[in-house]
Amino acid sequence: MLDKLRPWADLTVTADAATVASAAADAEVILYSGLAGATPPFAAVWPHTGRRLRWVHSFEAGVDRLLIPELAAGNVAVSNAKGVYAEPLAEFTVFAILYFYKQGRRLVEQQRAHRWEQFEVESPRGKVLAIVGYGGIGRCCARAARKLGMRIEPISRQDTAAPARFHARLAAADVVLAAAPLTPQTRRLLDAAAFSAMKPSALVVNAGRGPVIDETALIAALRAGRIAGAALDVFEHEPLPADHPYWSMDNVLLSPHCTDRTVEPHWTALGMRCFLQNFRRYRNGEPLLTPVDKAAGY
Repeated sequence: MLDKLRPWADLTVTADAATVASAAADAEVILYSGLAGATPPFAAVWPHTGRRLRWVHSFEAGVDRLLIPELAAGNVAVSNAKGVYAEPLAEFTVFAILYFYKQGRRLVEQQRAHRWEQFEVESPRGKVLAIVGYGGIGRCCARAARKLGMRIEPISRQDTAAPARFHARLAAADVVLAAAPLTPQTRRLLDAAAFSAMKPSALVVNAGRGPVIDETALIAALRAGRIAGAALDVFEHEPLPADHPYWSMDNVLLSPHCTDRTVEPHWTALGMRCFLQNFRRYRNGEPLLTPVDKAAGY
């Protein structure tokens, strides 16, 4: 897909640190993705960039690993894959809610045991979904949840800045969705006090950034029965260590940060399409489609 740019740009595609350093010196545009695994941290790329650099685009929606202080403070434009992966994350959110409400783990265990044992299940209809981070992902999840008959309660930055109000909003929720970007203000926003404010029947879903949840506090809340369950696609440290408590917890549903990696349309094509649309606008002197507010961090 990048070949489409060759009439207008000299391309270097690499994850090799030495090649990146050499190419960055003359780069006007950098498309950065940490998904290649061996990609140098952007903090290691930045010192090699030169005065020609005008724009950095993140292949991912999250920019917390990209937006180093030097980039945030300068005049270089930053954009990201905002909203590109929202639909599959909304599907995961719906799946997670139904997994717990319809007792998916129990169904599988009974099938494996050849055991016919009827039981009652919950319905999402009428339940309250509180969404922490009502951006592209949050709004997409809201649309999907409304189709289940759920009531949506967006939680704003103003709510989270006032602990008493924030905890009151959490206390009214049946499901709490973390869809916020990772910033200094949102790091470990869902902490022990937040979990203590929730209903014992509450579910927590994280489809945003791992460190928005205080993992130690979440594990303690799940073990003590202060909340009912958690469905997690992202984690503070990835890959999740083999000895992490989550692996053996029956009230946790894990996805190895891949629930948005769709086969058709392929998730990499979706991400590249976003960059190409932005590149076309950049070349024409038009505003970028998915600009990042560097001061806000997303």
